[in-house]
Amino acid sequence: SKLGHTVNMMAASFVSPYRKNRAGKNDANDAEAICEAVGRPNMRFVSLKSEQQLAILALHNVRHGLMEERTAVLNRLRGELAEFGVWFPLSPLQAKQGAARLLAQAECRLPPLLQSLVHDMLEHVRYLEERIAAYDRQIAEQLKHNEAAQRIRALVGVGDLTTSAALAIIGDATLFKNGRQLGAYLGLTPRQASTGGKARLGKITKQGNTYLRTLLIQGARSALQSAMKRAPDKQTRLGQWIVGLHARVGYHKTLVAIANKHARMIWAMLAKGEQYNPDAWKSYAVAA
Repeated sequence: SKLGHTVNMMAASFVSPYRKNRAGKNDANDAEAICEAVGRPNMRFVSLKSEQQLAILALHNVRHGLMEERTAVLNRLRGELAEFGVWFPLSPLQAKQGAARLLAQAECRLPPLLQSLVHDMLEHVRYLEERIAAYDRQIAEQLKHNEAAQRIRALVGVGDLTTSAALAIIGDATLFKNGRQLGAYLGLTPRQASTGGKARLGKITKQGNTYLRTLLIQGARSALQSAMKRAPDKQTRLGQWIVGLHARVGYHKTLVAIANKHARMIWAMLAKGEQYNPDAWKSYAVAA
């Protein structure tokens, strides 16, 4: 880019079909396939990420790794104590509090060596939670002066983590033709096996970025709970749609549908620079 070139990045899966000799992969065949693929009128390109975006993604990756490590340590704690007939609920809080109470007993029935190990594991969990909380504060701080982030945060069920990840992963939203393309990119659209004019839709594809898709679906739980608790006379149009969809298709499909809806709305706010407007549908209503 500094030399004046226009840089486009393509997914390898889009280039591979244009390689003539599928068995012979070499630089010449790859270059020819790239030249063929880049000239296609409907080719989709990957957005280029800045160093700041990559740094934020690294922050999310490290935080996610600490979350997995915390879960692993707590599971190890439960497993070791279970060998001595001590069981705790699956709740992380109850496991930590139960183990701490066990160590605080005047006559703890655990062997001294195991007591030391349990203490070390609890200290390690405490350290991990402190680091996770510190990363959460860093993520929130990054969003304070970001105008696009403030627009996205107006969505019910979209918090700081989802907003930060969306801005870093999506990048230039205008590379997506519409919101549905973004939903498909995140794997939130049904997999098709259609033929002969007959549409066959299956489960969601689960393609694209797993992390952002997971955050959107987790946030959809909050949006669903909020819609179910709100009184019918105070319900927004989106809330009415969520409640009606839940009654028709059930809990899990509703979560995926809400996540897909949120992805489309995020695209509109990023690509068009719009504010979240729950009454925007009125300007598109068709006269009876």
